[in-house]
Amino acid sequence: MRFDLKGPLPMSTIGLIGSGLIGGTVARLATTAGHDVVLSNRRGPDSLSDLVAELGPHARAATPAQAAAAGDIVVVTIPLHAYRTVPVEPLNGKVVIDTNNYYPERDGRITELDDEATTTSELLQAHLPESRVVKALNNIFYIHLGNLARPSGHPDRSTLAIAGDDAHAKQSSTAFLDSIGYDTLDAGPLAEGWRFQRDTTAYSNPYFGDGHSLEATAQGADPGPGHPVTAETLRTALAAAKRYRDM
Repeated sequence: MRFDLKGPLPMSTIGLIGSGLIGGTVARLATTAGHDVVLSNRRGPDSLSDLVAELGPHARAATPAQAAAAGDIVVVTIPLHAYRTVPVEPLNGKVVIDTNNYYPERDGRITELDDEATTTSELLQAHLPESRVVKALNNIFYIHLGNLARPSGHPDRSTLAIAGDDAHAKQSSTAFLDSIGYDTLDAGPLAEGWRFQRDTTAYSNPYFGDGHSLEATAQGADPGPGHPVTAETLRTALAAAKRYRDM
């Protein structure tokens, strides 16, 4: 089923640094909502020709620096170990939505995260000191992200968590997420982003629903279509989150 997801956010250009499972899904939702998207990845624009053709005239491929420069809002959705490759100067002053999660088996050990001295999005914010980073879109399985989008006011609309240090950036991110089919719940500053990081109660499983789970999906099970998550359900999950050291 296809919904008209156009919301109050003026049609914008969304830059994507990384165009994999999450990035591609965000691009599909954004073009459906009427935004232009500029896609990029580490392999170069030619590798994105099929996705651009699928998305149609609102999409084009570019380099990461070009996507950063073009975007009114820029979504960084690359493996965490590559966060230092994100271009800095083109993102000065911009809202940057960070979808990163820490997977030591993929990213290697990062002492500051192992010690819980910082969080993934705070690492990106330190790399982008003149940008306004908002953590979002990291705690929902990409299939569910695509399936659960609903127009504003729909009874089955889902809520996504956000965290950030800049109020205007959170407002802009909320408006963008609204335009692509989601309500938001403010989890606080970037330092509180740990509440919906990997392996917490707010990470992915609330959106799976009965009979499905992230753990089973990792073993090859069907993830199912996804289950709507209300603000109250998400608020309870965030409140129940525990630090790794307390688990």
